[in-house]
Amino acid sequence: MPKLIVSFVTLAVLVSCAPQIKEQPPTLNGVWQSLGSGWQLEVKDSMAYVMYDVTQISCLPNGNGDLEEIAPYLQLHNDTLSLTKGVITYNFIRMDALPRPCQEPLSDTLRYDPLHNFEVFAATVGEHYAFFGLNGIDWETLYRTQKVKLNRNSTDLELYQVLQETLQQLDDNHGFLEATPELYAEMEDQMPSAPIGQETDLPEYGDFEVAQKVAEHHLLEEMTEDSWLIQWGKLAENFGYLQVKAMWLFADLQVPKALVEELGYVDAYIKMAGKRFEAKYIEEEVLGVSKIMDRAMHDLSDFDSMVIDLRFNGGGQDAVGFEILSRFLPEQRWPVAKQQLRMGNGHTAAHPIYIEGSKNAFGKPVYVLTSPQTGSAAEAFAIATMAFEHIKRIGAPTMGATSTALEKTLPNGWSFAISNEIYMDTQGLNYENKGVPVDYELPYPKDRQTFFRKVVNDLDGDKNAILRAIDDLSKW
Repeated sequence: MPKLIVSFVTLAVLVSCAPQIKEQPPTLNGVWQSLGSGWQLEVKDSMAYVMYDVTQISCLPNGNGDLEEIAPYLQLHNDTLSLTKGVITYNFIRMDALPRPCQEPLSDTLRYDPLHNFEVFAATVGEHYAFFGLNGIDWETLYRTQKVKLNRNSTDLELYQVLQETLQQLDDNHGFLEATPELYAEMEDQMPSAPIGQETDLPEYGDFEVAQKVAEHHLLEEMTEDSWLIQWGKLAENFGYLQVKAMWLFADLQVPKALVEELGYVDAYIKMAGKRFEAKYIEEEVLGVSKIMDRAMHDLSDFDSMVIDLRFNGGGQDAVGFEILSRFLPEQRWPVAKQQLRMGNGHTAAHPIYIEGSKNAFGKPVYVLTSPQTGSAAEAFAIATMAFEHIKRIGAPTMGATSTALEKTLPNGWSFAISNEIYMDTQGLNYENKGVPVDYELPYPKDRQTFFRKVVNDLDGDKNAILRAIDDLSKW
């Protein structure tokens, strides 16, 4: 036998006899950095996780727990880790280690230092705010102007006022700042009374209150069952009506009665929601609204057309709105929007957002009512409708608060949020500030109370205007 053949045979025998090295499955263990949201995720021993809010100068833990709590919402592909919360997926890349600020304990002196808290706030804004250009903001100038108003001896009230003023000058539709109850009590004590003679007798309405008045008046036949956030029934002959007051508060969070008595229902609900991982909480919201929509669509399916009233809906969770809209889309995966995040001096890639249609969908004409008080997740709903010919929008352009809010916490424990997302329709058009347009415009005032009073003071006129708009659109 030739030597070359003998060599190959010998090699084959050696390889077959050698112990086989099994390829190890990819692991989540290690440190992961988000693309665009300032998060660091640390996974330890495939058992536990810690999430951090990170800037160039700070690192603050914002959640931790058993890995199994978040595992259903994670997906690892090569060296990219994806985290899905509702309809949005956030991507992470693997890092060698946590940033240095995460490895060093934060002293109480620094934690409550007003200048350090301002710097953490400013670093977050500078790294993540998406609309400097759109709103004509010179951030470096604004930063320097605001910083000189503070020193290390500034009070909590002075810090709050500077941060709040900064948010106002950013003109951020999703910007908010939340301090402590004690500080709010102090601010209330210092608030001057209204000058005598300047009181007004005009009524002040809440959005839920106006929505209820509209539903009670407009419905010829009330069909609602076990629901206070969604009402439905017969608007006119052959017209169904579905009014959605909010895109949240649907989850069954088992809110204790004592907590409701202490805080009020909404604040108690928020407190209970905060005890869950956000993706899990959103999942529970979708489950809750899905059960209501099952009943509503059973009652409304025989109508020839449908009106969906979002005029008093200030938002909530995009996934809730998409679950509602899915009942009006045939069963397939529909691209309805695009989303990208501010990252460094640019943005992440634009990721498509989809809605899964449903069996027995209502495919007949649908008319969505919007107003300047239609905000946030309700606007995501309105943007999604633009992809479908059988859905038209009536009323006035929406609020123009389309970005998802990036929520963060300061070292002193205060919460705040800024807009770090550019949310677009399928054509790549963004409606921040200007609002989602309508197909048929009605003269709705932009001022909140003026609009509410206009509707309440002439409910007959409001309903007739809607029916006339539908009649005109049907002739186009």
